[in-house]
Amino acid sequence: MSKLPYKRIHIVINPASGKDEPILNVINDVFHQYEDIDWTISITRKFGDATEQAREAAQGGADLVAGYGGDGTQHEIANGILGTSAVMGVLPGGTGNGFATELQTPKTLRPAVELLCTGGQIRHIDVVKLGEEYFIQRLYVGIEPEEQTSRADKDKYGTFAYAINAYKQATDKKQKEFDYHVVMDGQEYNFTCAKMYVVNAAMSGTGISVTGKVSKPDDGLLEVFVLSTKNMETLSAAADRALNLNTKAANELIWQCKEITIDTDPDQPVWTDGEHTRRTPITVQVVPGALPVLVPDVEKA
Repeated sequence: MSKLPYKRIHIVINPASGKDEPILNVINDVFHQYEDIDWTISITRKFGDATEQAREAAQGGADLVAGYGGDGTQHEIANGILGTSAVMGVLPGGTGNGFATELQTPKTLRPAVELLCTGGQIRHIDVVKLGEEYFIQRLYVGIEPEEQTSRADKDKYGTFAYAINAYKQATDKKQKEFDYHVVMDGQEYNFTCAKMYVVNAAMSGTGISVTGKVSKPDDGLLEVFVLSTKNMETLSAAADRALNLNTKAANELIWQCKEITIDTDPDQPVWTDGEHTRRTPITVQVVPGALPVLVPDVEKA
């Protein structure tokens, strides 16, 4: 059943996102057709602003809060509205827009704003608790800031920048390996590897899932896998999953759990939804169905 149109909508705009388009013109043009909707906007200047602005809007009575930006912006919006009665909307403004791709929300701005006005259905997405914050897509351990995909590469190559950077890292024989001590749902594991991934929503902006068909963002489970340049089977398994190949390695070298503790020697950087947030050790737990997100109505699709 379709959700009736929302009466109070707030949009948080990240002007530093990866797209160059007339954001305000499009938003104003669409909302001008729906005079009964009370809509407001706010603009971010730094990391953390979107969370604060989303929370203020939700607590101030907005029944839908949407973020224009990439996956980092969507991460902040989710953290802002969790625990309130507001629904989250997604306006794709980043380079990759993996979260929008995951939920099959419109990939361009105008139809995405139209969805906010006309309504769709609510999908209750899992979130993952880390300390006092949450992430909605992925956590990874072992990637130093200088190894991240640069803004310059994103501007130059678009979504292909992520694939290019991933290939460089996977084939870098000089990458250091570390000892990981991991506890998943009470069971202990030890790995020697370069990187570890904890996945809630697996889809990238290129339309490739990092876990193949294993992950769903509303199944109450996390998927975990490791990458090691000294163990080519871990790399081939990851490639097989991305290509949806049903191989033995692809199925065996991935684990599912609801809670995971990760410790490393030495401590390693931790990234959540593309942002460097802390270092190991960490413990995360999935919170099933905690985030209501507006998505297209499948009955209308």
